[in-house]
Amino acid sequence: MPLYTYKAIDSIGKSVLGRVDAANLFDLEQRLSHMGLDLISGAPTKQTSRLIGGGKITRQDLINFCFHLEQLTGAGVPIVEGLVDLRDSVENPRFKEVVSGLVESIQGGRNMSQAMADFPEVFGKVFVSLVRSGEQTGKLPEVLSSLTETLKWEDELASQTKKMLMVPAFVGGTVLLVTFFLMIFLVPQMVGFIKSMGKDLPLQTVILIEVSNFCVNYWWVVLATPPAIFFGVRYLARNNPKVEFAIDLYKLKIPMIGPVLRKIILSRFTSSFAMMYASGITVLDAIRSSEEILGNRPLEEALRSAGRQIADGKGMTLAFQDVGLFPPLVIRMLKIGEGTGALDRALLNVSYFYNREVKEAISKIQAMIEPVMTVALGAILGWVMVSVMGPIYDTVSKMKF
Repeated sequence: MPLYTYKAIDSIGKSVLGRVDAANLFDLEQRLSHMGLDLISGAPTKQTSRLIGGGKITRQDLINFCFHLEQLTGAGVPIVEGLVDLRDSVENPRFKEVVSGLVESIQGGRNMSQAMADFPEVFGKVFVSLVRSGEQTGKLPEVLSSLTETLKWEDELASQTKKMLMVPAFVGGTVLLVTFFLMIFLVPQMVGFIKSMGKDLPLQTVILIEVSNFCVNYWWVVLATPPAIFFGVRYLARNNPKVEFAIDLYKLKIPMIGPVLRKIILSRFTSSFAMMYASGITVLDAIRSSEEILGNRPLEEALRSAGRQIADGKGMTLAFQDVGLFPPLVIRMLKIGEGTGALDRALLNVSYFYNREVKEAISKIQAMIEPVMTVALGAILGWVMVSVMGPIYDTVSKMKF
């Protein structure tokens, strides 16, 4: 359905602007009416993205959505009534439109998973697959409860990952800015005095002067190079699969950070895979759905290769072992799960173990960042002081009084 931009008024006469999916103007008016709005004007938008201008739907919105529906469906409230109650209580305008679209689709004869599939930017393939499985098995409240816990865990994991990356980025940026300030303002004031002594300058002083001159004359290059490299690499990664594969592989090999990143990805995979398997989704379908949530090309390729081997008749443990990118813990738990028939429980144990290790590793990295950056800044300041004060000290020590 096309995306319509509308202007409407609510029950107290307040003007409301927004976007919503509708078949035509009449359908738009009906949808807004269900939302408690009266249409003033509306027209199809040329924007292709459903989210442009409509506000961002956060993970917290989805957590509240799943928790609300899980409570109501568990109490026997029909899906449509639960969604209507949720629509009336949602504050995010864009999410209110999405929930309204779900209500309209279900009232039109579709089930909830089919209605969710119309909003792939909000409900991913794994989300829709789990809801479909819950509908087919009659365990929708249990699936929604699992989704709520998983989304909470992902939110915490995302927070930990941001914390791990933001602290070194901030401290490293501070060190670079201090160094840049020294080279632009402090060193040039000392260079004239040092050169006026007429002595041969030591190598470290010559290097310092040349670096300072480069920063003064080409400061725009120094400032533009980091963002140029960042956006250039990102552009190449988006347009060249080989570059993206190489970058993702390098991420897994970065000292200290690489192992933590691998554990975060594998923890996300094992948790989602266990939830899908416990919901009745087949191993192959769960593997295919898990590929899109890894966010790392080498591991995606490894998972895809394991899926092909399983489809050809190879055992799950052997298939994961042959691709060579999954650590022994995952292989061992897969073997135990296959042997006992409790694969979902075994994978949840892996997820719990990795999640605990990630927290400990992030704490260790954060504890090490401050002293490492302090030493780095001290080394830079020491180099500047030795390079500047060395010639002055030599001159003064040779003077006769």
